Amino acid sequence: MKEFKGAYTALVTPMKENGEVDYDGFKRLVNFQLEQGIDGLVPLGTTGETPTLEEDEEEKLIRIIVDEVKGKVPVIVGAGSNDTKHMSIYVKRAKDMGADAALVVTPYYNKPNDSGLLKHFEAAAAIGIPIIIYNIASRSGRNIPTQLMEKIAAFPGIAGVKEASGDMAQMEDVLHSIAMPRRGGENPFYVLSGDDGFTLPLMALGGDGVISVISNIAPARVKAMTSACLEGNFEEARMIHFKLLPFIKAAFIETNPVPIKQAMAWVGLPAGPARLPLGRLDPKNEAPLRAAVEKLGIKA
Repeated sequence: MKEFKGAYTALVTPMKENGEVDYDGFKRLVNFQLEQGIDGLVPLGTTGETPTLEEDEEEKLIRIIVDEVKGKVPVIVGAGSNDTKHMSIYVKRAKDMGADAALVVTPYYNKPNDSGLLKHFEAAAAIGIPIIIYNIASRSGRNIPTQLMEKIAAFPGIAGVKEASGDMAQMEDVLHSIAMPRRGGENPFYVLSGDDGFTLPLMALGGDGVISVISNIAPARVKAMTSACLEGNFEEARMIHFKLLPFIKAAFIETNPVPIKQAMAWVGLPAGPARLPLGRLDPKNEAPLRAAVEKLGIKA
């Protein structure tokens, strides 16, 4: 099993003005990330607008990224669904198409009980590809508490968690109760931040990295911060974090990925508009977002 450490980019899905997926733009984004030294890539996640993508679009995007990456870095393909049957199909698709792991979100809308969640992730783990749990109560309506996470993490094939609960105490418990006891063993459990703003504190506590939104535009800087953390150089990591902080705040001034796609367009990266029901950036938010891009030192 590959290690899942460092800076991973939650890739946007670039769109044309007519709403079609910009596949050439997506290929360009993948290669931009590789050139900037990113540690891994995560297509078909929240930032990739997966809820509005057709299955044939998803398959073409997976094919492109696997072909372009050629095993240079791990590719974790988003494969979640609120229906266990469909999730299993998507996880198997990720496996069959050459992904290194699948990102499986807590089922949304259904708000499953504990026994249902266990069965859901057991089904994912049984498919035979490393599974990264995506714990994001703000999107799914259901948090996975640490005691339940321990039971899910015990399934062979569960490789880690993208922690976006927003609860630092919970992340601390996951690290202490699950990740640390398995560190250095044959079956490690990786803990990746799902929020750019929590990357530094999570890694200071022993976390492994981040699945980042802002690295769509600043991959080398996010990589530098996570690398400094992994090396134990937290003074350097802190300096990078505070330089990135204004942009981290601005990138979530509205629902992700609306701000990051606008910022990318300003600096000449393929992004395009988000698909409905996500609308364009509110004009009142353009000035603070542009100012944050300029503070980042990227010409807007």
